[in-house]
Amino acid sequence: MLKKILHGTGVFISLLLITLATLLSFSISWMFKTWTNLSMDELVYHLTAPIEGTNEEMILNYLQSCLVPTILILLSVIILYITFLKKKSFYLYIGSGSGIAIVVLIVALTYAWNQLDVGNYLKNQNVESDFIEQYYVNPEETVITFPEIKRNLIYIYLESMEVTYTDEKNGGAFDEDVIPELTQIAQDNEDFSGTDSKLNGGYAFPGTTWTMAAMFAQTSGLPLNVSIGQNNMDTQESFLPGITALGDILEQNEYSRTLMIGSDATFGGRALYFTDHGNYDLEDYNYAIEQGWIPSDYRVWWGYEDERLFQNAKNKLMELSAQEEPFNLTLLTVDTHFEDGYVCDICPDKFGDNQYANVMACSSKQVADFINWIQQQDFYENTTIVISGDHPTMDSDFCNSVSEDYQRKVYTAILNSAVEPQLSERREFSTFDMFLHTATFRGHQGRVLRPDRAILSGQS
Repeated sequence: MLKKILHGTGVFISLLLITLATLLSFSISWMFKTWTNLSMDELVYHLTAPIEGTNEEMILNYLQSCLVPTILILLSVIILYITFLKKKSFYLYIGSGSGIAIVVLIVALTYAWNQLDVGNYLKNQNVESDFIEQYYVNPEETVITFPEIKRNLIYIYLESMEVTYTDEKNGGAFDEDVIPELTQIAQDNEDFSGTDSKLNGGYAFPGTTWTMAAMFAQTSGLPLNVSIGQNNMDTQESFLPGITALGDILEQNEYSRTLMIGSDATFGGRALYFTDHGNYDLEDYNYAIEQGWIPSDYRVWWGYEDERLFQNAKNKLMELSAQEEPFNLTLLTVDTHFEDGYVCDICPDKFGDNQYANVMACSSKQVADFINWIQQQDFYENTTIVISGDHPTMDSDFCNSVSEDYQRKVYTAILNSAVEPQLSERREFSTFDMFLHTATFRGHQGRVLRPDRAILSGQS
């Protein structure tokens, strides 16, 4: 009896080790192939952030790349074990299988540890930084004065949009400009390049390199760094309630606030953040179904495509501009999400087999058309537009030809700012700085970062 129990236990442990080793190794390989620039802070955040609204194609790709081969390998091992069940070498096979599984586990975990630089991540959890003390001022402790006539704000986050995609002549890293319309918009307006015709953009620092972190950084001036022990974004009822974000300031000053996106706002904690900080009206993929904008069974990519997003935004802007109160409409595009983006019905085929380049070119054209439409409306005179990439792309191969010496930055352009820069020289800035400057662009007075961090200031 004892022998049978030990026999069964040995088989179970061996199969468990093989399953874990196989699934983990496939998962780690898939993870780094899917997220080429994955950081430990991003991984920690997403492990417990809400996953509702995740791209179904990504989930299917994971199942096909990781779960299916794991099941096939497990079935093969089970058949092998059954074949040798009554042979003297059976225990040798069990031991060999377990030993190989342990080696694979060690190799996979070591690879992930090194790629994610887990050692430094854990070390930095206990390192105190003076970044916040040196550069950040709590808005609650600062008097922010709005002008008598408050300017409207349209904030457009462009998924994975970088300065990199323009050509070298214009400050990018590509031989051919993939985003010519966006290049022209930045050159015709403000990107803090001074008199330099080459595009400028914001640095994306750690804690800002995925969409939720990018939106958080640009509207709070803070990195989204949550330690492993404190990361319960999937269960918490509020999103860092101790901070004051742009939405809070706009709410205090009686702005109408709307977040419009073509995906599920729940994903990554976006709904929680924009509800908790500004009490935004959330008009996402699910809202579009509820309103009859799209059929109940309609779903492409992460929800619905950017072509529909911009049309919905036009309708919303006409509604908002008819109201007496100033408004903030925040948009987030999604077609340019990795891997390779979503090819909609109006995408060009200018770059042949380079699908991601075609999608980027399509996004550039759509944004330009949307901006042109806004500029023809009466409300534009009193409206500032901020266009910003959220973070550098995580696409696996789109930037393979970019030199390691090239400094990749997110795309930035400010239209119809109420304040003109006081310096003609090129300024270096990060996406954190957008929090202060979004207020400055609209003529508001006050500071939420040190004065010498103000891009529009006369200090260099």
